[in-house]
Amino acid sequence: MTIEKLKSGSYRVTQVRHGVRFRVTFDHKPSKAEAEDAIHKKMLSSGEKPNGPLTFEEAAFAYVEMKRHVLSPNTVREYSCNAKRLSEWFLQMKVDEIDQIAINKQVNELAAKVSPKTVRNYHGFITAVLGTFRPQMKVYTTLPQRRKTEPYIPTDDEVKRILAELQPSEYFCGIVLAAFGLRRGEICALLPQDVEKDGTVHVRRALAIDEHRQKVVKSTKTTESERDLIIPAEIADRIHSQGFVYRRKPGGLLEALHEVQDRLGIPRFPLHKLRHYFASKMLTITDAKTVQAMGGWKTDAVLKTVYAHAMRDEEEKAKRTAAEQLGQSIL
Repeated sequence: MTIEKLKSGSYRVTQVRHGVRFRVTFDHKPSKAEAEDAIHKKMLSSGEKPNGPLTFEEAAFAYVEMKRHVLSPNTVREYSCNAKRLSEWFLQMKVDEIDQIAINKQVNELAAKVSPKTVRNYHGFITAVLGTFRPQMKVYTTLPQRRKTEPYIPTDDEVKRILAELQPSEYFCGIVLAAFGLRRGEICALLPQDVEKDGTVHVRRALAIDEHRQKVVKSTKTTESERDLIIPAEIADRIHSQGFVYRRKPGGLLEALHEVQDRLGIPRFPLHKLRHYFASKMLTITDAKTVQAMGGWKTDAVLKTVYAHAMRDEEEKAKRTAAEQLGQSIL
């Protein structure tokens, strides 16, 4: 391994392995440990390893490094955590020795501890890693059946009471924006200059937390998430008068929401459920395509679920009304 200073003032580390030259550039003179670590990561990301075949843990690390600049910081963080949460025996298996039986065993162990949705997420990560380092391998895994869940949609009264309680606090505008369909990351990245005096909000960025627990401002979740929406002019005025939209830690919004819910005796629901509330209200006012654009959803899957839930509520009310009328007629 060699370390040389370039004319630009940068330092280049070079090492040849199996006839392949690996290079890493630093903006400072690296220590030997830094240089070795950087070269090791470079080799892993290329499928090389100084001491033989990769373990799944090493392959998982290499996969994350390969995707670091094309995945969102949230996804990189989740992928980094996935490798640590898998069984130790699976992590230490050589990639070229992993077979369907090993995958089935790992999935079975996970299914005993976590939800079917989480098992599917882990399995998706496993197959993505193997698809990179064992592209010829075909994976056919029986996964746990998805659980059918009903989306909870807050009521008008619940949302109104929560906002009234929060009105004097600095969390108020953030919770209002959540009720107008913004995601937490979009709220945290929003600046006063993104909000027009007439209430037009330009959503162009989102805040994420990377694997080092650092805040990172990035592009929105999807291309469709870049959008303009309208909020009440009085909320826009408040944002400009206070000089910020939301300035606390991202998790503070949920903490404030839960604190108020407990104080008012309202069952706890997560911040994201306010997006479902937004969708359910908008679907009674305008068409699904417009609502999808307003909320920045890539597909209409969420809207279909929310709409179906709302329709079941209406059907239940109609059934009860009909039953009461029939009872009054014959009893």
